[in-house]
This record gives sequence, structure tokens and C-alpha cells, in this order.
Amino acid sequence: MRPLEGIKVLDMSRVLAGPFAGRILHDLGAEVVKIEPPEGDVTRNWGKVRAGLAGYYTQQNVGKQNVCIDLRAEGGPELVRRLAVEADVLIENFRPGIMKKFGLAYEDLSRLNPKLVMLSISGFGQAGPESARAAYAPILHAESGWLQRSAEWNQRPVSDLNLSAADTNASLHGTIGLLAALRVAELTGEGQHIDMCMLDAFLATDDASHVGLDDLRYTPAGGLVWEGVDGPILTAGDFRWIWKQLHAVHGLEDEAPEGADIPTKRAYREVAINKFLGSFDTRAEMYEALDECNLAWGDIKTTAQAYESPTAAHRGSSVAIDARDGATRRVPQTPYRFSKSDSGVQPADVAPYRGEHNSEVLLGWLGSSDHEVEALLRAGVLLEEEGSEEVQHGKA
Repeated sequence: MRPLEGIKVLDMSRVLAGPFAGRILHDLGAEVVKIEPPEGDVTRNWGKVRAGLAGYYTQQNVGKQNVCIDLRAEGGPELVRRLAVEADVLIENFRPGIMKKFGLAYEDLSRLNPKLVMLSISGFGQAGPESARAAYAPILHAESGWLQRSAEWNQRPVSDLNLSAADTNASLHGTIGLLAALRVAELTGEGQHIDMCMLDAFLATDDASHVGLDDLRYTPAGGLVWEGVDGPILTAGDFRWIWKQLHAVHGLEDEAPEGADIPTKRAYREVAINKFLGSFDTRAEMYEALDECNLAWGDIKTTAQAYESPTAAHRGSSVAIDARDGATRRVPQTPYRFSKSDSGVQPADVAPYRGEHNSEVLLGWLGSSDHEVEALLRAGVLLEEEGSEEVQHGKA
């Protein structure tokens, strides 16, 4: 059994912060329906496209069902309200005020479904002096202090991190909040609204927040890169500890002149370490020498190489799913490994086309007839992506 079996989720979010939370809930067993606008999630154009499905969109939305609703059409918001009555969870990451504009704010929906748990993810919170600001991950990376600290660490300006950490942090904290709220709803019968501010999530996840709060100078504790055999290698830990271990175990000496100051001594010791790590016949021998010193080391890999690592292969960190073009494509697997429960993406899971599950969801959740679905399609409330009907009937 999967932990969240029986939980129904409406995922009205797009891009990353919301869809990643929805993907987690799906992988834990919830039934997740993505409500997508006619113009589509912008990530449908990001990455390699196969069978009309881009890699980025596939990664965040695999396994979800899809109902394509035009909120601007008469009857669109009402259809969402009807679905929300049947849902346990609703996820959205519109700019604050947009849901209210369509009569879909938590106050509106909770009157219809008091047990509903709603997660709203925004850059600067649902209310406050900056709530109306547009917020993308790079904005939060800058405003949280991370970019300034990275610039100090690297001794050069940094325009952004190379991953959307502000989005994924908000997703993970949002999911934790959802699970907690579902527990309360289970006990009391009352749902609630979770206001997940990306800035809050990023600051709370920053293990160096104490530096800013205590007005200290940031001292980086990152890795050091060396010229190893057949390519660079990274070690983690304080330089002084690394030198002490290499000196004690392997007898490394520096050639610094007598009376040299600390920066000069460090420069000479760095030369000695690079020379030592490049002196082995094989990379395996270099690893062994570092292990003898009880030093933590790591290869600097590409993302593709990381998924080919012994650990990733052993743990199944990626899974081959149906690419809907007669072959498979790989997506990241959810990292949860329960001792008594199942989780994760299954090989038969696919990423949905827009409106692919209009009929299926409206029948299953609302008891709608084919006639009603057809009427909603004609009225422009629902949209079905060209080709999705053929997929549903096994023609593609």
C-alpha cells in the first residue's frame, strides 16, 4: 500500500514549485489531477520533446491525470469549484489575488468543502508589503542572501545558482505542511490554508542563517578541488585538517621558505597536495590514499554520470517510463524508500497531454455524462489537446 492512497489532489500549479509538490504526492499514492489552462504549462516547451512531451514537463508531471479548463470561459471557475468539493488537497502557485479573482480563494472553496487543505506557494507570501511582486527562483536566490554569499565565497559576482533551489525548497516545505494539515483534517474534520512563502522556505532551509542573524562574517565550508589522476577531485573539510592528515599518514612536506607567512605556507602546501594526488598510476590508488587519511572525497561528475554511479544504479534513482513514442525515457525517481510501504513512479506511468483525462476525471469525480463533457468542450470550458483522444483509445 502507498501512504497517501485515497487522497484526491487538484494541482492547479505550473512550472516547478507547485508541480513538484504534486509529483511527490502522486508518488506517495495520491490521485493527482493537473488542472491546466488552454495555453498549457510553459514547461511543455522545456527540454527534449518526444511524442509532444518535453523532458522538464514530464519530470514534474509524470503520473498525473490532466483536465484542461479555461478559467476565463463562463463556467470554468464553477467546474473547478465542483471538483474542489470532491478533493482533499488543492495546490496553486498563482500570484496572490488571482485565485480570488476567479472565486477560487480558500475562503470560497472552504465554504463548499470544509475539509479541504489548500497549499498556496508564492514568492513573498499571500499578504504583506511585497506580496504582489513577481517571483521566480533567481529573484529569491538574490533576495535571500545566497547570491551575495556565493559571490563572497567565489570572490566574483554570481548571477544565479545553477538550480531552482527556491522553488524546490518551497515545494518540499509545502508538502510537509500539506501532510501535517491532512493529519489535522483527519482528526478534526477541518481543513486549512497553507501560505508557503518562498522567501520563508529558503531562509528556513539555509543552514548558515545564523551568520546573518548573529552578524558574523561568513566562512565557507565547501569543497576544495585538486588536480587528481585523470581529472579533478574534490575534498570536503577544513584545509588545515586535510594537510594535517596527509602530512601524518603520507608524510607530505611543503617547501615554504623559513619564516613564511600563513598565505605563503598555504600556497606551498596546495602545490604539494596537487603534486601528491597526481603522482598515482591509477585513480583507484588515489582514492585509497585519501581513504587511508579518513578524508571525504568526491568525483566532479556531470548529471548524466551521477545517474550512472554505483549508488544511483543500486537504488534505482531514475526509472524508465513509457515515452509514448514506442520507447522509454528516464525520469528521476522519488527518493523515499519505506520498509513497509510502496512509493515512486512506475514504468507504466506517463506524462499527460492537455485535457487527456477530461472525461475520465469528470465521470469519476462528478459523475458527469459524456453529453455534459461534450457540452463543456463546445462551450470552450474544457479543451482536449489534439491527439490526446487518440492516445486514450490506444491509437498513438
